[in-house]
Amino acid sequence: MSAVKNYLSLVKFSHTIFAMPFALIGFTLGIAALKNNNIELQNSVIIIRFCLVIVCMITARSAAMAFNRYLDRHFDQLNPRTAIREIPAGIIKAEKALGFVMVNAVIFIIATYFINTICFYLSPVALFVILFYSYTKRFTYLCHLVLGVGLSLAPIGAYLAVTGEFNILPLIFSFAIIFWVSGFDIIYSLQDADFDTAQSLYSMPSHWGGDKALSIARVFHFISGVFLWAAYFVGDFHWLYLIGLLLFNSMLIYQHSIVTPADLSKVNLAFMTANGIASIVFSIFVITAIILSF
Repeated sequence: MSAVKNYLSLVKFSHTIFAMPFALIGFTLGIAALKNNNIELQNSVIIIRFCLVIVCMITARSAAMAFNRYLDRHFDQLNPRTAIREIPAGIIKAEKALGFVMVNAVIFIIATYFINTICFYLSPVALFVILFYSYTKRFTYLCHLVLGVGLSLAPIGAYLAVTGEFNILPLIFSFAIIFWVSGFDIIYSLQDADFDTAQSLYSMPSHWGGDKALSIARVFHFISGVFLWAAYFVGDFHWLYLIGLLLFNSMLIYQHSIVTPADLSKVNLAFMTANGIASIVFSIFVITAIILSF
């Protein structure tokens, strides 16, 4: 059990709450789209695909996170904040972490094979995007946006798992995720701004400074809100969607109110708690709104 706990800690399994709720939104949108087109899936098929989507979400994210820890292990060892992580602390060997990445990537591809053809064909593209992010801090301060793109695949992938087709609505949610994730990743990276500068690593706080980086994060979160409003009008959702959107935006405003470049003591509260609550609460209201709109 201790080994399992170590690997769960390695990939920060609790952070799955950021993208998973949006995957559930995409899945529910897919079912609604089929119903609108008078296409019925057997309950057994829906359950199987739902389970496969969950497997894909967990394995893809685990592969990406473990790869990030593997690739950054030398930097993590030098950074006092991250030196306690599993690889630099010697709890998990680097080669075992890399093996963990490969196992999760293989399981992810196998799971997509059993979903449908388009998900299977696109699985290497998805893996490339989420693994490529780990390299971006080495050459661009736009790395936060790349992370956002990686997590934004959740609603699109889940929708494809149900329908096998692309649609504008899950794409709008994906754009909202890009700017939401980019914004809170900028806030989180404030903690390592000095370290990143010293190690010639790229991030918006190390490139622009804390004040400008936070301003960019605010703009990103505003854009995220605009896309979520657009989704409301395009999807013609039940009014419950608006309550979820109001609560989501409230949590974004809250996290910006408790973090300043001069006081980073509440970064984890803003990063984990505020965004976790925002994602879960928003998805509950949106999924309910979709179901009531059937």
